[in-house]
Amino acid sequence: MNENDQTMTGGDAAFADRVRRALAWRWGTQVLAQIITWTSTILVVRLLSPTDYGLFAMAQTVITALAFLNGQSFATSLIQAEKVDDRRIGQVFALLLMLNGSLAALQFAMAPLAADYYDEPLIADMLRIQAIIFLTIPFSALPQELLARRIEFRSQGLVNLFCAVVGASTALILAWYGFGVWALVYAPIAMFTTRAVGLTLAARVLVKPVFDLRGAGDLITFGGALTLCQLFWIVQSQSDIVIAGRALETHDLGLYSEALFLTLIVTGRFLPPINEVAFPAYAELHKAGRTLAPYFLRNARMVLLVVAPIYVGLSLTAEPAILTLFGEKWAEMAPFVAGLALAMPFFALQIICSPTTNAMGRPRIYLTTAFCGAIIFPALFLAGIRFGPIGLVYAWWIAAPALLAVTLALTLPVIGARLRDLVVAIAPVAAASGLMAGAVAATQPLVTEWYPVAQLAALGAIGASTYAVTLWFIWPEVVRDAWAMLRRRSAPLEVETIPPDAAAGASAT
Repeated sequence: MNENDQTMTGGDAAFADRVRRALAWRWGTQVLAQIITWTSTILVVRLLSPTDYGLFAMAQTVITALAFLNGQSFATSLIQAEKVDDRRIGQVFALLLMLNGSLAALQFAMAPLAADYYDEPLIADMLRIQAIIFLTIPFSALPQELLARRIEFRSQGLVNLFCAVVGASTALILAWYGFGVWALVYAPIAMFTTRAVGLTLAARVLVKPVFDLRGAGDLITFGGALTLCQLFWIVQSQSDIVIAGRALETHDLGLYSEALFLTLIVTGRFLPPINEVAFPAYAELHKAGRTLAPYFLRNARMVLLVVAPIYVGLSLTAEPAILTLFGEKWAEMAPFVAGLALAMPFFALQIICSPTTNAMGRPRIYLTTAFCGAIIFPALFLAGIRFGPIGLVYAWWIAAPALLAVTLALTLPVIGARLRDLVVAIAPVAAASGLMAGAVAATQPLVTEWYPVAQLAALGAIGASTYAVTLWFIWPEVVRDAWAMLRRRSAPLEVETIPPDAAAGASAT
């Protein structure tokens, strides 16, 4: 090995160490932040009413609909740019200031229109105050991406962790003192403001806006593509609340929105980081000329190995789980949770598909599936709302498998896999989950007179033990393979950065 090879190897090792530490901070602080957030949410839910959450869900649709234009994608473009100087950073900062200032003014102006649409006057006041959120985004989006470009996640993680404490404390204190829905309004404002200050200090960069945008065409083009993907995702993810907000009482909407929040915790919080890890691994394998099919199939089985029993178990134990966590006044939410949980394994599998094709330089497949989701979900929500709030759950039963079918039809041939291969890979998980469901269903009549917490503990123990024993004795190779993946310390991602189109898929999911 010559001197240049030694230098390169040393550099790769140092880079791998930086990425490994970044991932540790990324996951560690996220887990802690989620524990804080969930604890606060459970306590706040017990203090507030479904009507409060229904009002908040209505207001959130407006904020989310505007947020895709907040310019975050233009800041993200700095990560993939080969050269970044003060002028280009200043141009992005100027774009962020102009876009978010306009969005804040637009939300303030259209607040009465949203209140009229939902026939809820309080929505107008909520939206006017929450317009402050957009004013904080330039001061958090830019330093966040500059830190990401330098692969510095320690300070980001600490700031996000502190923000979680601030948001949780604000919501809990205000809910305790009887502020009602305003506890949900002011908590994110406190979080966004804290995050803007913290990330600005962490990035250690003083930026002056440059409103002369000449020479920024590449940043605008890249950011625009990410914005389009984000638009499709927002249409898909917010259409149910937009449609239901006009058709349902706020009480029923609150029940549905909180049920959706609960069931999306796993897919919405922990699968995107898995995608971020998978993207560079797939990219390196593709550059080496290796087919991605075996690795995708293993990843799919690994994800479902965790996700499937959680959601099947939640569906079967929804009532005692809701009574234990949220209290008696949220008991009506149980049927929504039970139904939505059945759709989530399909949704989870669909989410993890995009890293493969993006890593192969085929982002149009991801864009196509995002567009299909923006058509399928709203159409089925419009049809389902005729059956009331439970009709939205029925829509999920059809929409999630349908979007998965479209995604697999586009993805599997490109990566060199067959549908049969995927079925064979996940069959042990499906069978073990089915046996677990049978054991829990058989036990339920025996514990119906127990307290909810005792029911939940007993059914959870029966389900978990049945699932584990089934896999261990019938498919031990699945368990060994999963354990080997978890213990692996040397992964392709350790010597490769995340490609820009891959980052687009991660942010959208």
